[in-house]
Amino acid sequence: MSQLTLFNTDKMAKDKLPFDNIYDLTNVYPDFPKYTTQLINLANQNSQATRPKVVGQMSDLIDESDADTYQEWKEWYLERHPDAIDKATEKIKNHISNLKEAMEKINEDMIREWVKDLVLVKTAEGLLIEQKIFDHLSQRFDLPHRDSTPAEESKGIDGYIGDTAVTVKPETYESKTSTKHESLDAVMIQYKKTSKYLTIFYNESDFE
Repeated sequence: MSQLTLFNTDKMAKDKLPFDNIYDLTNVYPDFPKYTTQLINLANQNSQATRPKVVGQMSDLIDESDADTYQEWKEWYLERHPDAIDKATEKIKNHISNLKEAMEKINEDMIREWVKDLVLVKTAEGLLIEQKIFDHLSQRFDLPHRDSTPAEESKGIDGYIGDTAVTVKPETYESKTSTKHESLDAVMIQYKKTSKYLTIFYNESDFE
């Protein structure tokens, strides 16, 4: 089980460092028009433009550069990866073109169908899948089960099997970029859904 880490900031030391002691980034940040960064970020995720294979592993490179300022880091990186920025830009630009084409196809009827699918279909399907999994494992291990409270749900807990907190996720969950560093206060059960079967994946030791 991966635990949520909670800090009591009132009991922690508080040191304030001048920002230029970290990196002299003053006036480096560009000013983007409203909503544009959301679209660029989406295109970047879909095109995988800034993955390590394109631009390098940033944490390793920054350590390797041993730079003390932004300017030193910038010069070091561009000297060793002169084409990386252009390659990433091209990937994102191409995907933005795809997004523009898709935007032109979106109308009110399509939006209504999307909302209906999310609110009426996917929500109900997800809850029914969760219930099916809880019923199965409850019988499998001869343990009671219950749904989570709103407070527990806010921590990513979908319910309990015996005394074990459980979260239910599709098998594609861990491949999503946004979940790489997410912390869950529960054991995870993953499932794969086809037109005929619901396959679940879990550790038996979590319930024994």
